[in-house]
Amino acid sequence: MHSKDVLTDAFGRIHETVHSAVEDLSAEELNTRLNDDSNSIAWLIWHLSRVQDDHISDGFHTDQVWLADGWADRFDLALPPSDTGYGHSDKQVAKVQVPSAELLLGYFDAVHERTLAHVAGLTDADLDQVIDDTWSPPVTLGVRLVSVISDDLQHSGQAAYVRGILERL
Repeated sequence: MHSKDVLTDAFGRIHETVHSAVEDLSAEELNTRLNDDSNSIAWLIWHLSRVQDDHISDGFHTDQVWLADGWADRFDLALPPSDTGYGHSDKQVAKVQVPSAELLLGYFDAVHERTLAHVAGLTDADLDQVIDDTWSPPVTLGVRLVSVISDDLQHSGQAAYVRGILERL
């Protein structure tokens, strides 16, 4: 098995978890926050998609799907188009409201497909390429991809957990 196969499998598991957490939920369920200090399923999936989109586009020197393919306009959030949700306050979290599971999954799936296309062309040597030298040690493409996978798995698991709570209310 090659590194790109391991990465493809990991991103595929994220895809499965995201779809399980989101499919067949209403806009109200997606946007529900269990309290004023918690994240909604909509925010969690939007955020993990934005971070993946941002980091993949940076690592592979391409445009973000969010901006290039018009997703920012479709979501029409009261946030700057470059916002990924990192460090959001409770007020900012509340601004992420989605009208449907289809829109949320549409953006996530577009990011997922772009990610898989980039990963498919990787060689093991590509993973050692330094893509951010502002950190110590400098961040390689491999480290960045593992970071995205870790973040996405955590947030998709949180979304699944919130869904489980909502289903029991």
